[in-house]
Amino acid sequence: MSTPEEEIFKFPCRFPIKAMGLATEDIFGLFLVILKSHGAAPHPDDMVWRKSGQGKYISVTATIHATSRQQLDAIYMDLHKDERIRYVL
Repeated sequence: MSTPEEEIFKFPCRFPIKAMGLATEDIFGLFLVILKSHGAAPHPDDMVWRKSGQGKYISVTATIHATSRQQLDAIYMDLHKDERIRYVL
């Protein structure tokens, strides 16, 4: 028997979101703008970025205070829409 998604997460909750893109782009800034546009402004201590081994890509992870499934869906949709974001986890 499967559990509905609404029962998996109890909102509000802390939720990590990760995005990756080319290191030549301002992925960190872009990621932050998208999060803030959905009312998810993470504390600087809750944001981590890292370059890939070859330095071609950068990944940014932010742990946000998620208020609803709708908020998370909207954030993921906007991250997927932007061509500078290559991967979203």
